[in-house]
Amino acid sequence: MEPVVYALLIVTSVVGLTFIVERALALRWRRVVPPEIETAVESCQTPEDVPMLRRVCQQHNASPMSRLLLLAADHLHWPIAENVDAIQTRARHEITRLERGLVVLEIIVGIAPLLGLVGTIAGMMTLFGDVGETGLNDAGKLARGIALILNATLMGLLIAIPSLIFWSYYSKKIENIAVEMETLCDEFIRRQYRQEGRKVVETGERKQELESRIS
Repeated sequence: MEPVVYALLIVTSVVGLTFIVERALALRWRRVVPPEIETAVESCQTPEDVPMLRRVCQQHNASPMSRLLLLAADHLHWPIAENVDAIQTRARHEITRLERGLVVLEIIVGIAPLLGLVGTIAGMMTLFGDVGETGLNDAGKLARGIALILNATLMGLLIAIPSLIFWSYYSKKIENIAVEMETLCDEFIRRQYRQEGRKVVETGERKQELESRIS
């Protein structure tokens, strides 16, 4: 029983470390929200600037922020409410992709201490079973046996604690990324539709002026 538990603990530690490193690479700020994208959004003041934004986003098409802005740019001919709904739907999908792997860390946080406890209990059952047969002839040997058994609990905690730390850190980081993406998308949408609104007002004023001249 003990070898099985130790093997499971080793596998758990390897899986946890793999996802910690993978999420560290995937959640790099420059990968999710590249500085070039932020600069392009700030420079995109009018509809004439949208092609420039498209080019920058296409150059960084692996970025979730780029995919959201491309979606928003493609649907500028839609009413603002429908465009915002489409962006929100896609944003939820992107956030889900960013959270991929966090559930594994959350599971490891729960099961690693339990596996360690199972290993400790199984080892103590074996140890005290042997003591019942042979007696307490060597107290030092018994103490060393208990110390070895408690290693399982220690291993479980050493696996769970880093997993908990990184799970909490990545969860908070994804929240910050989501806020930043929402801010940039909102800034882009408001600018573009404000420009469209101005065009509609100017067209209406010109039409009224032309009709007044004709009459």
